[in-house]
Amino acid sequence: MSGFDLSAILTNPDYRAMLLQGIEMTFVIYIGSWLLAMTLAILLFAFRMSPLRIGDPIVKAYVSYHRNVPTLVQLMLWYFGIYSLMPQGVTDWLANHNAEAIFAVIGLGLCQAAYFSEDLRSGLRSVGSGQMEAAKALGHGYVSAMRFVIMPQGLRNALPPLINHSVSLFKNSSLAIVVGASELTHAIKEIDNVSFRTFEIYLIGTVIYLFFSLIIMVLGAYLSVRSDPVRRARA
Repeated sequence: MSGFDLSAILTNPDYRAMLLQGIEMTFVIYIGSWLLAMTLAILLFAFRMSPLRIGDPIVKAYVSYHRNVPTLVQLMLWYFGIYSLMPQGVTDWLANHNAEAIFAVIGLGLCQAAYFSEDLRSGLRSVGSGQMEAAKALGHGYVSAMRFVIMPQGLRNALPPLINHSVSLFKNSSLAIVVGASELTHAIKEIDNVSFRTFEIYLIGTVIYLFFSLIIMVLGAYLSVRSDPVRRARA
């Protein structure tokens, strides 16, 4: 084996199958962790905005933990730590249902929820206080004003950081390799081990990650334009 040869990877049906399976698992982990993160972020945001005085310090502690502990360490804690403390019946069930991917989704989702909740909070805080007063002047109550006036503007303002963190989450899905999840990076490493074409396979992996990250950014930009009536009118 000598020289640069991408076709040695791309024309091999076994390697292509490994890459496709890796891409599929990457999106399973990404979409699962994104849905978990967004659901939890909304709950954290609502808890923080509730009249309960204990809500704010609890959410602050949650956010502080997940923003200051490396995501890699959190994944390892879940898979190598918490997993080992579970009852035997639970661990057996998880082992038969792709425990590596499940814990990758949990670890990434819980971590990303901290960032999403802060994005939602900053988006809401960016809405001027006069908007609530104007809504009440038009006859809206608090709940109605939040639903139809404040929240739509807050979500629109939160879209840019949410999109950025969604792209980061997609890239961080590669960290699932440390718990043995058979995602894209794992597939790249396996192909490298059997093909010995390190540069070619990692170049292909780089292009794949870049391609899908750009797709997510383009979709996010489209949503930003569609959610902004001024920008939509100009478009």
